[in-house]
Amino acid sequence: MDLNERKLKVLQAIISDFVATAEPVGSRTLTRKYDLGFSPATIRNEMADLEEMGYLTHPHTSAGRIPSEKAYRLYVNELMKKQELTKAEKNAISSQLMANFDELDKTIEHAAHILSEITQLTAFAMTPRKEQDIIKYIRLLPVDEHTVVLMIVSESGKISNQSLRIAQGYQEETLDMLSKSFTYSYKGKTLNEAIKMNIIRDFESDIEMMRLVQDNVMPHLMRTFEDMLNINLYLDGYSNIFDLPEYSDISRARMFLNMLNQKDVMTDELIRRGEGLKITIGDENDSADMKDCSLITATYHIDGKLVGKIGVIGPTRMKYSKITSVIEYLTDNLNNAFTLPGGQNDKEKER
Repeated sequence: MDLNERKLKVLQAIISDFVATAEPVGSRTLTRKYDLGFSPATIRNEMADLEEMGYLTHPHTSAGRIPSEKAYRLYVNELMKKQELTKAEKNAISSQLMANFDELDKTIEHAAHILSEITQLTAFAMTPRKEQDIIKYIRLLPVDEHTVVLMIVSESGKISNQSLRIAQGYQEETLDMLSKSFTYSYKGKTLNEAIKMNIIRDFESDIEMMRLVQDNVMPHLMRTFEDMLNINLYLDGYSNIFDLPEYSDISRARMFLNMLNQKDVMTDELIRRGEGLKITIGDENDSADMKDCSLITATYHIDGKLVGKIGVIGPTRMKYSKITSVIEYLTDNLNNAFTLPGGQNDKEKER
């Protein structure tokens, strides 16, 4: 049985209505709300055929039909038309993102918040894998007699600060010299390369300096390098699910929240996804906990090299066209915000 133009027209109307209302759709609703050009009897026959073909399901408590995962896949692949964002919507996204433009991780976290607010779904953003992130400079900044802040800045814009407690007193000139020495040794090295380096021998001519570095600074430096390698996953909009009819059942809502709390599982799922815009629906998701969800992700790039992901997760009933447009525009803004001409972004040039 072919999906002719008439069946496609009926199916698209059902999907549009169900996404908007979350109510099963009957032939009477289609006749009243949509100018399909068919008689009610024809619409009923087409709906019966679509159900037989697996594109519609029939809830036991309703005479109406709802789209199946197969229907959503057909819609995404063939029927969905890109919904252009208005100029006001684009300006709102750009201004919100740039108003909180800061170091990389904080900006990515805020991007997840923006996406959650616009889509009213649970949104997430994953920072890039940083094995090849390159160190730009290292600073040791005085706080008080026994406290120093270790600051490491990478070319991707990531900034890591850690407070160090130093047993013996120090001179500010010593910290300045160490900052220059560390920057000289590590600048241009990837995080992977930096972790494998041992620069203690560079201070062998100064026993007191070597002791300061070995006992007070190096352990923190190595730990910070390792922390910078970690992938961070930010989630926003947990409570949005309580406004969705699909999660009115408290047990189902609890299962969804438990899934989100397993960040390692979620991170692994996202790492396995390829680049570009990806939409997986229901059983297409690898994780068993996501089998009744849709997952939309897109990739963003930092200076064309490091890659992270941003997207939403929610019920299979979602506004795919609008959401994909929002995600694509948001990732375009992220790509542009962290483009580093000549190896530096504007924020770093000002330092």
